[in-house]
Amino acid sequence: MKKMPATKSNKVQEMASEYRFDYRKAKPNRFAAHMKDEPLIVMIEPDVAKVFTSSEQVNKALRALISAIPEKKAAASK
Repeated sequence: MKKMPATKSNKVQEMASEYRFDYRKAKPNRFAAHMKDEPLIVMIEPDVAKVFTSSEQVNKALRALISAIPEKKAAASK
């Protein structure tokens, strides 16, 4: 077998300047106000999607489930 040449030590390389982010120059997200009124997107499993074919059906079922949950008494939490 031939001997492999000795490998050079792995030097840690600095990140290239174009990949460094200057947080002092960061600005607020200008699209955030538009996104707060957007609907929340949730992924459902395929077997559930077969039963609920529209978002209205899902919302109706979830509201019925919420109304069936007993409310906690305010005195119990104190």
